[in-house]
Amino acid sequence: MKKSMLLKRILQKGGVRLVYTALLLFYAFRRKDVPSWAKAIVIGVIGYLVSPIDAIPDLTPIIGYTDDLGLLSYALVMIAGYINEDVRKNARQRLYKILGNDIRASDMEAVEKVL
Repeated sequence: MKKSMLLKRILQKGGVRLVYTALLLFYAFRRKDVPSWAKAIVIGVIGYLVSPIDAIPDLTPIIGYTDDLGLLSYALVMIAGYINEDVRKNARQRLYKILGNDIRASDMEAVEKVL
């Protein structure tokens, strides 16, 4: 599955904030100085996120996405020390590339508060 298709699927599941968090994890994963334990966390979380089997079904309104966002947030906290300005910049650029003009100002304000 292409990366942009994967991100669009995540966007449909949980919104701009969820995609931005996933992008932060992805670009942190790509850094060479990130230890293997942190990379294992990222792989596990992204794998869970795109898995068709969730702990709480995503068909349940609102509650269905809280496990996804909670798990992404947990992973983000665990590897926060490896998310620098370069990772944030790359994540924002990719988000704009994927969504283009579909990003609202309120969505970007929420994105900037992620980390």
